[in-house]
Amino acid sequence: MMRAKVFQSDAPLNEHRVIIRCHDGDVEMVELPWGLRPRDGGPCLVPASEFRHKSFSFSLANGDWFYFAGIWRPAAEDWPEAYAILTIEANADIAPVHDRQMTVLTRDQRMAWLDGLVPEEEILRPLPAGTFRVKRAAGEPAQPMLAI
Repeated sequence: MMRAKVFQSDAPLNEHRVIIRCHDGDVEMVELPWGLRPRDGGPCLVPASEFRHKSFSFSLANGDWFYFAGIWRPAAEDWPEAYAILTIEANADIAPVHDRQMTVLTRDQRMAWLDGLVPEEEILRPLPAGTFRVKRAAGEPAQPMLAI
């Protein structure tokens, strides 16, 4: 059984991670380095159970794991086969911490993204308010954020 690991939003380029993609007619799981050069590619999924930004961690409120919507590209002479995660406007749960977020897809959305059968504007959008559990990272003060 695969375990999704925490995704660090400030991960260095070339950090390897497992992604799921459609390739040559099959759905496959491969490990690729993070980071792309501009070129054509294809959709992929990056499994995760949590992600972090600064001193906050985010997971689905229902405790399930999820996927980030990404794109992968084949190797070229100047760059290895690699992937990147698409970002969108932050949903209501994340907006107090940051104005952007990685595109989170629930498990029931995964094949719609890989197959490309759903228009991007219908799937690459923020999830409803209350979708995420937001926690301050260990060691951080418990004071709530102040609205300005």
